[in-house]
Amino acid sequence: MKLWSHSFNDGAYIPGEFAFAVVNPETHITLSANHNPHLGWGEPPAGTKSLVLICHDPDVPSRGDDVNQEGKTVPADLPRVDFFHWVLIDLPPHAASIEAASFSDRITSRGKSGPEIHNSPIAGARHGLNDYTSWFADDPAMGGDYFGYDGPCPPWNDEIIHRYIFTVYALDIARLPVEGKFTGQQALAAMRGHILGEASIVSIYTLNPAL
Repeated sequence: MKLWSHSFNDGAYIPGEFAFAVVNPETHITLSANHNPHLGWGEPPAGTKSLVLICHDPDVPSRGDDVNQEGKTVPADLPRVDFFHWVLIDLPPHAASIEAASFSDRITSRGKSGPEIHNSPIAGARHGLNDYTSWFADDPAMGGDYFGYDGPCPPWNDEIIHRYIFTVYALDIARLPVEGKFTGQQALAAMRGHILGEASIVSIYTLNPAL
């Protein structure tokens, strides 16, 4: 399989247009356009019955004690965990691309709706919850179910640059056996034993001006 993007080069920085936030010299960050990037793929294996698209950041701090705290930094040697930014399942096997900003335009307080996708050429596909759902769970203004894509927003005091891994999977089943408000981890677990092929590209991003 092959996967590519017109929005960023593999291994390069993703533009701020596709991030949740950008650097602001006075306030550290400013909320951004939060557009989903363009993605295109091809050459799925024979027997492909559906596709799954997942974007995750494997570099999220495992503890939040020092995250975005004045006078502190998130140390580079802190253990890291996955944070899912986009979980899109049940894409039809003939689908070959997603246009930029087609599923996310600006930030939606309390999250975008889902899991069903309406008014789209990929009708029948479903969005899972991204991990802003848990990140904002205790925030009265932002708490809610965050379906679909929401872009990078790494800690502005993190000592490392974060990676954002976009992966498309070809499956031998037409519908992934998850229902309701499913997560990235649940989608990955349901895919086990059904993956015929996969392809990934990586973007990087930071909100730390020192990096």
